[in-house]
Amino acid sequence: MKAWLFAVLFIIIISYFLELIISLLNLKALNPDLPNEFKSIYNKDDYRKSQNYTRATTSFSIVESSCTTVLTIVFLIFGGFNYVDIWARSFGFGTIITGLIFTAALSILAFLASLPFSVYSTFVIEEKFGFNRTTITTYVLDLLKGTCLATLIGGPLLALIFWFFIYAGPMAWLYCWIGLVIFSIVMQYLAPVFIMPIFNKFTPLENNSLRQKIFKYAESQNFKIQGIFTMDGSKRSSKLNAFFTGFGKFRKIVFFDTLVEKLNEDEIVAVLAHEMGHFKLNHIFKMMAASVLQTGFMFYLLSLFLTIEDISTAFGLSHNSVYSSLIFFGFLFTPINILVSIVFNVFSRRHEYQADSYAASSTEGTEFLISSLKKLSQANLSNLTPHPLNVFIHYSHPPLLKRIAKLQSIGEF
Repeated sequence: MKAWLFAVLFIIIISYFLELIISLLNLKALNPDLPNEFKSIYNKDDYRKSQNYTRATTSFSIVESSCTTVLTIVFLIFGGFNYVDIWARSFGFGTIITGLIFTAALSILAFLASLPFSVYSTFVIEEKFGFNRTTITTYVLDLLKGTCLATLIGGPLLALIFWFFIYAGPMAWLYCWIGLVIFSIVMQYLAPVFIMPIFNKFTPLENNSLRQKIFKYAESQNFKIQGIFTMDGSKRSSKLNAFFTGFGKFRKIVFFDTLVEKLNEDEIVAVLAHEMGHFKLNHIFKMMAASVLQTGFMFYLLSLFLTIEDISTAFGLSHNSVYSSLIFFGFLFTPINILVSIVFNVFSRRHEYQADSYAASSTEGTEFLISSLKKLSQANLSNLTPHPLNVFIHYSHPPLLKRIAKLQSIGEF
């Protein structure tokens, strides 16, 4: 049975070295020569700053992953899971409540281990490069709100999963799959109305020329929206972003206030056109369907894993349990998850090109989308020369230079 422990340790170590190699290659791929496409946007100091930001965040991620990997291995080898399990069982509750206590304790330990890195990233690195606008109060409140939501929403959901796998028999994986899909769909409607406003303030866009242009474009595409909002993203970061939220008649367009400040009206409409392209080309529903299938496959594999007797004892636990087996399955599922994410990213990058093409054809050409992408890159200090391996494994969007080249080829016709 120790083979399972060795398998988990092997996966952890291989995953760590894979990420380490990718990070080192990404640092090596940084090119000090400013690409011609950005000479009108960047000056040499800005470009040097963007590369220094990539170096700082990548180096920091190496340190963080090294520390967390060592802590995880030590925790596994020296019976950390068993100590937590014994403590959770000491309360004398039933299996489901004990499982929730066990999971909560592990979550707290993981949070405490990651907290110093999160604080340093936010208040040192992001501060150094001019991104951070988060106050200590906002940071702490975000943690408290997130914890409350995880407890109120995640707790009952996890308890239901435990219940199914303990009492529902061989078809438990199917019930869990159906339940999680229903939950995810419901959250798509509830999150924009009840959850997102807990963290950010959403203000209807003023009835100005920008609003009129947006509605005019939406009407030209036969696209109904409930409203257009700005979000106070600037209270946490100076980075720019925009997104759609909700479905059907509940669809909303949300722009970060920082984006409205930095882009002109035509560029904002071009960004909107790109996001609308994802809806019109059914990218959202295709990716959701693929995610649903992935979830079902994961639950089915989990059901097979749980049939292995005394799996928990292989990891040093004194008692076998469904809830501890779920944790260990998460480690073993990592290679499959990496492969699945690579496939998802391949399709996602293809979808980005298609959405760019849709935006170009449904607006006045490629000029404003290209200029908006350049400004977004400059404002967010994006890495213009990522290593191909990093792109292949991690990037859901194509590298910016490739997107611009593709748009320019469209504009030539």
